[in-house]
Amino acid sequence: MEITLVQTRIYEVRGQKVMLDFDLAELYEVLTKNLNLAVKRNSKRFPEDFMFQLTTEEWQTMSSQIVTTSEQTKRNITNTPYAFTEQGLVMLSGILNSDVAINVNISIMRAFVMMRQYALNYQDLATKISALEQNYNKQFADVYEALDYLTNEKAIEDNRPAIGFLKE
Repeated sequence: MEITLVQTRIYEVRGQKVMLDFDLAELYEVLTKNLNLAVKRNSKRFPEDFMFQLTTEEWQTMSSQIVTTSEQTKRNITNTPYAFTEQGLVMLSGILNSDVAINVNISIMRAFVMMRQYALNYQDLATKISALEQNYNKQFADVYEALDYLTNEKAIEDNRPAIGFLKE
């Protein structure tokens, strides 16, 4: 399974990276109802920091931002989707043991690792850019100060009497 396919299905909700039940069901090649049923049978494995149900407001906001799939349009709108955090996805791999589920979970874990590495690289890059900006801002401040001085000197020179020969 392509990692980019998985990455497009990772969302940020409540400050956490999550995957939604219907996306997971599609990847695992099971019905959303069956996935949620397996989770409910093993509810002790899924505390709030592993899995939570979206509020109606969260779901409305998300569904307006993501491309609507046929699965979403068929979804019972009274039930909002469940969101699984990275820990919840690991726990989910323990209750789904098909070959497809194993391969999907490997792809999901790789996608999360790649996103974490990207975030770390981005942070390093942001730090370097900030240091460069500070250095160059100081240098440009010196240039601007010199330019201001030169423009002020020019203004002073314009008020001085002309030196040299005058044309008659």
